[in-house]
Amino acid sequence: MSAAAECIMTPPTFGFPKENDLSRSCWLLSVEGDPLLNHVTTPKLPASADIVVIGSGMTGTLVAKHCIDTWAEKSVVVLEAREFCSGATGRNAGHCKPDQWRGFAAYEEDFGTEQAFKILENEQQTWSDLVTYVKDNHVDCDLWVGDTLDVPVTPEAAKKAKNTFERFKAAGGNVDHIKVTQNPSQAAELSRIKDAQACYAWPASTLHPWKLAAHVMRENLKKGVNLQTHTRVNEVVPSQDSPGKWIVKSRRGDIECRQVVHANNAYSSALEPSLRGLVRPRPHLCNEVKPPSTYAGSKALKNSYGVLFSEGAFISINPRIPLQGSVLFGGSNLGQPEFEKWLQDHPERCIDDGLTDFEPVSKAVQDFAESEFTGWPPAKGPTEFHKHSWSGIIAMTMDGVPFVGELPGLPGQWICAGHNGHGMARIFTAAPGLVRLMGGRPWAETNLPEVYQFTPTRLAKLRKRLDLEDKHFPKL
Repeated sequence: MSAAAECIMTPPTFGFPKENDLSRSCWLLSVEGDPLLNHVTTPKLPASADIVVIGSGMTGTLVAKHCIDTWAEKSVVVLEAREFCSGATGRNAGHCKPDQWRGFAAYEEDFGTEQAFKILENEQQTWSDLVTYVKDNHVDCDLWVGDTLDVPVTPEAAKKAKNTFERFKAAGGNVDHIKVTQNPSQAAELSRIKDAQACYAWPASTLHPWKLAAHVMRENLKKGVNLQTHTRVNEVVPSQDSPGKWIVKSRRGDIECRQVVHANNAYSSALEPSLRGLVRPRPHLCNEVKPPSTYAGSKALKNSYGVLFSEGAFISINPRIPLQGSVLFGGSNLGQPEFEKWLQDHPERCIDDGLTDFEPVSKAVQDFAESEFTGWPPAKGPTEFHKHSWSGIIAMTMDGVPFVGELPGLPGQWICAGHNGHGMARIFTAAPGLVRLMGGRPWAETNLPEVYQFTPTRLAKLRKRLDLEDKHFPKL
């Protein structure tokens, strides 16, 4: 496979920024000094455990929660290579935005109408479960619930959005809760975006993702979960002394266990050879911007956004509601192709979340805000607009949907990964679904779309597809 197609799973050694320098998201900066970041429950790793979870982001933290809630008598250990929740969850743009229609056409083409509906219904259920948990448990995580706006800003993007929406509705999709205007003038007034061609609005949320994960983990610790940060797992091998068990090997020692959960998303293929090429790390950048006085206080943006351009370009916008402070710009904006090209030339940086301030991406954000948001004045200097930016690594699967289930041929090893940049709208249902499987329950009881299940048939199909890619893109 070409270097462009398969990111090398080795530590970064050169390029920008400084070697081994980690970028810091606004979420991580806001909790610096929190003892949970470097928490070690016991000075030494336990020699054995019933369940070992690799990764302490939202997936690993929720898997641990549902394991300890289901089997209070079992020992659960969570291993994290760096600080607690310092990977993709701690670096995202702060959205829990369920896809209500936009992905329908692509999902229907790939998986059929029934599964396309199930995928979208699952995202709605995930959002509902997350909001319910936060409210019922009084979680301090800056949760905002309100309308998110999808705004196409080119005729091509507007046509594609309308066709998909109408296709979804014609197939029987529920659109009662989605407010739509196809009138450009009305769309521009509603969104404050000059070139708005249409506007689609439905309920979604923004939140502080690290604080949510931290609340869940602190409850886990009270129930007996053992969290070990700064413990990088090197490999998982069969136990020679206890058939049917696994040895999770790390630089701090080994843990023997009966069940292992791979909850390390984009890094899962670094540990499990059968996943190589099937889960691909892909960096994205998020820019934190200082809004001008015309977009502050009572004039601040009142919604979160998905801005749709031609050829799939996309900007997500999170105004940090209800804090009305910084505005976060994420997604794959018009500078993304330059970033992708740079990554093709530097494939070893595909797992580097120390990337920051990539000029084409930052410039695209500034150009959009200053040209499209009504009344957003041009910045007077380079530091007036941008506060800072950071990178996060999302996990792309070959077929575009997560891997949930037991790893084929490896009884006792489980995976919940490959969320394709949409983990906040999937994990709150995927994690408990996986734990039900771990307890021997059938897939039907997970309430997840069948296409999420990681079966031997799906693995074989994806590996065949990968082999075909290798023939077209031989290794350099």
